[in-house]
Amino acid sequence: MADWQTLSDRINHVTPSATLAVDSKAKAMKAAGLDVIGFGAGEPNFPTPDYVVDAAAAACRDPKNYKYTPTPGLPELRRAIADKTLRDSGYEVAPEQVVVTNGGKQAVYSTFQILLDEGDEVIIPTPYWTSYPEAVKLAGGKPVEVFAGADRGFEPDLAAIEAARTERTKAIIVTSPNNPTGAVWSAETIEGIAKWAIEHHVWVVSDEIYEHLNYDDARTTYIGAAVPEVRDQLIVLNGVAKTYAMPGWRVGWLIAPGPVAKAAAKLQGHMTSNVANVSQRAAIAAVSGPLDAVYRMREAFDVRRQAIVAALNDIEGVNCPTPTGAFYAFADITALLGRPLGPNGTVSHSSSEFAAALLDEAHVAAVPGEAFGAPGYLRFSYALADDQLAEGMRRMKAYVEA
Repeated sequence: MADWQTLSDRINHVTPSATLAVDSKAKAMKAAGLDVIGFGAGEPNFPTPDYVVDAAAAACRDPKNYKYTPTPGLPELRRAIADKTLRDSGYEVAPEQVVVTNGGKQAVYSTFQILLDEGDEVIIPTPYWTSYPEAVKLAGGKPVEVFAGADRGFEPDLAAIEAARTERTKAIIVTSPNNPTGAVWSAETIEGIAKWAIEHHVWVVSDEIYEHLNYDDARTTYIGAAVPEVRDQLIVLNGVAKTYAMPGWRVGWLIAPGPVAKAAAKLQGHMTSNVANVSQRAAIAAVSGPLDAVYRMREAFDVRRQAIVAALNDIEGVNCPTPTGAFYAFADITALLGRPLGPNGTVSHSSSEFAAALLDEAHVAAVPGEAFGAPGYLRFSYALADDQLAEGMRRMKAYVEA
């Protein structure tokens, strides 16, 4: 490229999504005729519930959905999300506080565009979802990682959070149930973060998209219900992708204090305008309907959770804690690094190299921990069919123990 064609520093400093990169490579290999088992993308393998699809089909035939509609979302959907928040989270929000976005990622992006000035810092408990630091950087902010490992159940330490705070700290991210670890943070930790944020005038960004995916005795603690005083500085992110098996419908939302919601609508007015109306009509049926289908999916995920944890821990050199939320297993593979593995005796010196070798040689796709700020780990999504899960684990064990 010529000098005048140079791209912006802003985009050049952003790292591509590792989860999507792994998923794309796995799909390309499948398209080329290779039998690949994909543990990469966090995408439920269940169909969207029938009653949601029926609502969308009816919406397709209704001419009122053929026009532009209000940028922050259909009034009926904003009301339905407010009602769902009262039902599930246990506290009231006004429909005017809800902004419907093109998937959960737009809610994340918009939040940091609204909150951050150049050089503002965001504390990100680590391991983190791969897009958080990139969204912060795109807004001119600085991601500040606070790591918590398996020894703490991947649950952040309040003292470490306080040690990371500076005069430029503007926000902190809360993700429970957590991607990538599957950890569900305790009520004490959630409440502690809220009180700390209130004391130090820090925004709380709570990603609650895995709220209904809990196992064993774990329960999602909703920070806005646990500490009502934090709601004036709380932005909640959510969407239909995970709970209702609707990743392709692209409907997310944020819930925020009035001025923040208005700012998000203003920003979205110059980006995308309204979310596709048919998808919004489907989302109304999803969030207003019963959770029976969700609970059936959760039961299936639970079976897979137990199966994948047992299978990973049965592989020499792999240590995988039992997750209690979401649909991810986060396995420590540091003992496999620096050793010749597989039929070709490949030596990997990082989890990134190991993931590449596992995909190329065993045709098993997993996401390396580097994508989540946690080198030495691999993330496995168990949102795939039981037989695929079993075959993928068989291949990995054979690769490691060849």
